[in-house]
Amino acid sequence: MKRHAKLRSRKAGLPAGSLVHLGEVRMATPTMHLLEYDPEGLEERELGNKDQVLNLERRRQVLWLNVYGLHDAALMAAIGQRFKLHPLVLEDILNTDQRPKVDDYGDYLFIVARLYASAPEGGALTSDQVSIILGPDFVLTFQERPLGAFNALRERLRGNRNQVLRLGADYLAYSLLDTLVDRYFALVEEFSDRAEDVEEVILDKLRPGLIQDIHWIKRQVTALRRSIWPLREVLNTLQRSHGDFFRPETQLYLRDVYDHTVHLLESLEDLRDLLTGLLDIYLSTVSNRMNREIRALTVVATVFMPAGLIAGIFGMNFHHMPWLDEPHGFALSLALMGTIASVMLGIFLRRRFTS
Repeated sequence: MKRHAKLRSRKAGLPAGSLVHLGEVRMATPTMHLLEYDPEGLEERELGNKDQVLNLERRRQVLWLNVYGLHDAALMAAIGQRFKLHPLVLEDILNTDQRPKVDDYGDYLFIVARLYASAPEGGALTSDQVSIILGPDFVLTFQERPLGAFNALRERLRGNRNQVLRLGADYLAYSLLDTLVDRYFALVEEFSDRAEDVEEVILDKLRPGLIQDIHWIKRQVTALRRSIWPLREVLNTLQRSHGDFFRPETQLYLRDVYDHTVHLLESLEDLRDLLTGLLDIYLSTVSNRMNREIRALTVVATVFMPAGLIAGIFGMNFHHMPWLDEPHGFALSLALMGTIASVMLGIFLRRRFTS
């Protein structure tokens, strides 16, 4: 929370639409990859600076411009000028702490989603903001760094093995959203496997740090749920309220992605219930183990209490006490202690097996 407050303080006093990057700089130099296609073919090239963006000439029916690195405000201004983007859109792209949403700006849609990378063992789950702008014949994507999320989609386009080439920009936007949702499935499966491993350890043999593992998985699941829940609303809005941007055949695919997000949320709810149950099982197991140990210590202490009593009695400083002058007094006292302890131990064992 303190970090977010410091980041937002950089915009204090500035007018709405000011291009100020808020977030971590994850690439030293932004890169731009341009991909244009139509049913007849596909062309790719890299753009090196803002002048190439301003002087960009269309060669194919559909254009896909992907930008890695969001801290260069001048470059973002050039992209906004070339594609006639509203300053508020550019401001939201540069603010990398946005929640998933969709905004309609008349000539194009602005969509924000979150892209998560696999979390290291014990580390925090990191996410990057992915901004998607869908126009009539173009798609713009903005990412904080290259994570390879859309590489498979590019390979399908290059191999002409996908109907993206035929269906246009709206289907490309659907494919991007579908790829992001598929990444969520991989993370949910990863955390489910980790939860099952924790469950096996709890039922087999407890080890130190197990409760930290449970809480760590719960935190990651909560972070995923915070991103998937608004993304579900985004997809619901896209398929119901933006028929001008998505053709009927593409809306069917959007409905399928929406169903996937519902499935993800249900899986996360099940996983969260499982983790809550594991936490209860862990606490119950620890409590039962402690009760057994205390019970064993209590039995040992109770068995040796008569021996302590007898030793205390014979240790009193009186001149005349029984067995002090007996040659076998020490052996008799030990025998008495052992007999009482054996009788008490037998009583405890009998009550344990009969109760």
